[in-house]
Amino acid sequence: MLILCSASVTRAKLLKNVGIEFIQKKCEFDEEAIKLNDPYEFVSMASYGKFKECLKCFENENILTADTVVIDGKNILRKAKNKEEARKILLSQSKKEIKIITSMWIRFNAHIFGRIDETVYEFSKFDKKDLENYLDSNKWQGKAGACMVEGFCKKYIKKVTGYESTAMGLCIEEVLRIIGEKNAN
Repeated sequence: MLILCSASVTRAKLLKNVGIEFIQKKCEFDEEAIKLNDPYEFVSMASYGKFKECLKCFENENILTADTVVIDGKNILRKAKNKEEARKILLSQSKKEIKIITSMWIRFNAHIFGRIDETVYEFSKFDKKDLENYLDSNKWQGKAGACMVEGFCKKYIKKVTGYESTAMGLCIEEVLRIIGEKNAN
């Protein structure tokens, strides 16, 4: 059994889809207090901060924490606070290449693993009416960079390098590899 230390519905769905048994709980960690501009450092510090807090909450349990950021080449695109901010963030991705970076930490059978994965997308230009419909749906809420590669953004993908699961917030292929290796011991 694994504890997914995240409130993310998408991360939970990824685990469920591959048959990993888990429960979803979280510990409090203020990632907004992290003042780093390097996206790799930021996402690593955020996921590790969550991991350290969850180690205290769930002392002898198998745990998984993760954090995801989107970058448009120069800026970290965080979760939008409102519809106008979501519009601005999404327009910065239209007809551009972005990177979605996910860092995760796992303690499984007393072994600890940390890693960073990225997926690169090149998008065609977003249709304005389609963008407004997406904004009105509020599905962008809680998404790094307001980006939903399995939803709104999917039809605009021109090129992808990496795993879709990484872009969805959890590199499930690596989770399976780590858990599989440790289950074999």
